[in-house]
Amino acid sequence: MNVVSPDLLRRFDVPGPRYTSYPTADRFVEAYTEADYRQALNQRRGGGAAALVLPLSLYVHIPFCESLCYYCACNKIITKHPERADEYLRYLSREIDLHVQQIGAGQAVSQLHLGGGSPTFLSDDRLSELMGILRRNFALAPGGEYSIEVDPRTVTTERLAFLAQLGFNRLSFGVQDFDPAVQKAVHRVQPAEQVFNLVAEARRLGFESINVDLIYGLPRQTPESFDRTLAQVAELRPDRIALYAYAHLPERFKPQRRIVSAELPGAAAKVSMLSRSLTAFMGAGYVYVGMDHFALPNDSLAVAKRQGRLHRNFQGYSTQPDCDLIGLGVSAIGRVGATYSQNAKTLEDYYDYLNQGRLPVVRGLALSRDDLVRRAVIMALMCQGHVLYESIDLAWLIDFRTYFANEMALLADLERDGLVTLDDTGIEVTPNGWFFIRAVAMVFDRYLQADRTRARFSRII
Repeated sequence: MNVVSPDLLRRFDVPGPRYTSYPTADRFVEAYTEADYRQALNQRRGGGAAALVLPLSLYVHIPFCESLCYYCACNKIITKHPERADEYLRYLSREIDLHVQQIGAGQAVSQLHLGGGSPTFLSDDRLSELMGILRRNFALAPGGEYSIEVDPRTVTTERLAFLAQLGFNRLSFGVQDFDPAVQKAVHRVQPAEQVFNLVAEARRLGFESINVDLIYGLPRQTPESFDRTLAQVAELRPDRIALYAYAHLPERFKPQRRIVSAELPGAAAKVSMLSRSLTAFMGAGYVYVGMDHFALPNDSLAVAKRQGRLHRNFQGYSTQPDCDLIGLGVSAIGRVGATYSQNAKTLEDYYDYLNQGRLPVVRGLALSRDDLVRRAVIMALMCQGHVLYESIDLAWLIDFRTYFANEMALLADLERDGLVTLDDTGIEVTPNGWFFIRAVAMVFDRYLQADRTRARFSRII
């Protein structure tokens, strides 16, 4: 097991992107319009047999939640009126119809993710209606990854069985912390016993992969209290663990203003929590996949990393090959061809676009050649942990070390820190370097290197 020094963790505790895309979403521009997105969809349809065979990934955003979690930075709508989802589903259906008009019906889908908000805010009937709409318009491929985010407070064991009947084969439980004092401080009280029962039932039902989300840096957390949560999660033994650092940005996210700043752990405590988490999970037999993801050795994500088949998209690490991603719903982000797009962020605007018969895209980006070259390098680092100069040279007709002369100088500093090794053939991320992979990727981010204003991002640690 690799030991990461607290000193190294402290030194690299700087803001930085998560690189679920490159360029990152903060670089999207309003000059990219619905017309540009339609053109990208048309190019997919007109790209010949290869484009039609390439499976799609679908992301559906369900913005509703029954109650507010104070730490949340997601696009969500708090409501006690479940019937609001009826109108939303009608508009989702319209958006899907508009996509089908552009790309044709029956496109193969190998990956589907329902996120939010709380997708389990939807009743069984409404979830069934949504899946019916999707199945009528797309061909969900056998063996695909079909996942849904689950709020343990809004599901029962009977609901889990229903999710399995609908075709979901992967679940992600939002846990964050098992400590009752922390749960109360962030307005998300859910007894550990409830989560344990749900995970046990999900296993009995045969879900292929169960993920648990955790957050460190929350109010009233201490390294010692978080140790107890780590021990409980190790006992729970989910297939995957996502461990996120809480980013306190109350000026950007209004719900966070309800958090008492004085109750937040300091930087040293956060570093200690991360260090103890790495030790606990790797000691429990988990593979460190990268960034903030851990997986059991037999989970498909860990297998994909071992075999060099790891990919990364707007949902994070994935076993699915690079494919076009269609984002559906308010604020959803998509990727089609060499473009990114994002839907309207408010229900009012989202509905208004669809009432006009328009796709609700309000911003995005058409990638330049330089963007594509740098994306290839960043994703190779993030997913495979190495870059071969020759492969980039041949794919993009450049001389890597000339094209990235400035970046190579910056990498030399990371080599001295033990995060990468450099030789005549390429760049290799060291075992310790995996814990700071965002810092390695940031070297190749032209936008970040140009403006150096990183306050918009969460901290790496």
